[in-house]
Amino acid sequence: MKSSLLPAILFCVFLSSNTVFAQPVLETGGQKMLDEWIDKDTHHKVVRLTRNSGSNMSFYFHNNPFVGDKMVYYGSNVNAARTDQKLESYDAALSQNKQLYVLDLGNYKAEQLTHQHSPMNGEIVNNKSGDVYYQIKDSVWCVNALTKQNWLVYVFPKNFQAGITTVNADNTLLAGVWNEDKEKELFKEHPNKSDYFNVIFEARLPRTLFTVNIKTGELKKVFTDSAWLNHVQFSSADPALLMFCHEGPWQKVDRIWTININTKERRLMHKRTMDMEIAGHEWFEPDGKRIWFDLQQPRSTRFFVAGTDVKTGDEKKYELTRDEWSIHYNISPDEKFFCGDGGNDTQVAKAKDGMWIYFFKPEGDHFASTRLVNMKHHNYHLEPNVHFSPDGKWIIFRANFEGIENVYAVEIAEHK
Repeated sequence: MKSSLLPAILFCVFLSSNTVFAQPVLETGGQKMLDEWIDKDTHHKVVRLTRNSGSNMSFYFHNNPFVGDKMVYYGSNVNAARTDQKLESYDAALSQNKQLYVLDLGNYKAEQLTHQHSPMNGEIVNNKSGDVYYQIKDSVWCVNALTKQNWLVYVFPKNFQAGITTVNADNTLLAGVWNEDKEKELFKEHPNKSDYFNVIFEARLPRTLFTVNIKTGELKKVFTDSAWLNHVQFSSADPALLMFCHEGPWQKVDRIWTININTKERRLMHKRTMDMEIAGHEWFEPDGKRIWFDLQQPRSTRFFVAGTDVKTGDEKKYELTRDEWSIHYNISPDEKFFCGDGGNDTQVAKAKDGMWIYFFKPEGDHFASTRLVNMKHHNYHLEPNVHFSPDGKWIIFRANFEGIENVYAVEIAEHK
């Protein structure tokens, strides 16, 4: 009896040991990582999604990168750019060779979508059609993430040189903001955000919100103001609702606004109620009913994630601790949970232990948090910009903790 049980027991031990060692438990970053590992501080599985060579960057937090179970991102082959164009600067090589890729989240296979020879910008994806819009100088292009077809959409007239930033829910309109040449010169004279942020705000030069009809090429000016209009985003559900912000020092502006592009009705989404209150880094939830944002009452003192109903103005908020505060937040596809990308002690919260990727669960009037990735080897000069995966099981972010920029995913479920 004993001898017959021994092989089975040894086999179970063997399986158990292999299960443990199949996913190595490692400190995240400060070294070249494997493709997959368990963060030793959080016990959550981390996967490098981008495995093509060079620098790879996921989208800004409020820009949807997903088409079904695929993710669009930017990749740059730095060495190829230097060889082809004799560029010595790392940043110049990244800019010159930045191309759009699409990644299958099931098997991590990546395909290059664009092969452009000029610097390109734009993180604009229609998740239903798979159309991906980007801009080179005055020309707007589109590449389809599914068919790989690429075509010219629109060329801005010489008297209205502007940039697109968003596509509406039914994939009929692009939108963006125009600024005059004097403002462009101020940006060139003050290239660092710490320098230009107050300069552009105080200049109060006119900016114009506009739309471009994708089929007809019709350009319409929607709204002009002597304010720094920025962060332009179409609603995720209402094709006529456009969100924008009054940019500048957050404690000086009532920042978050919407405008109906048909009726021109404008509405303030959050009115400051105290000295030094700030609200910003706003985004639409998936069903478009509410706009969420970082709220501090006052600045650097009490921290919340707040959301305003776009129709009723009803506002709800969840409080966080100083260390849980994040540069950017996001909401899950089912709108039940949140995530955050943390921050170092130079950020507005001055957190002493805030360098983590976070998962948040609303409980009453506050968040209960789970730390998913230790980001102590990440340089927060690059903001991680978190996204939930389409199935809601992973948090996707970008990081440089291996010494070069890549896109990663961390599983929300803990590995015991």
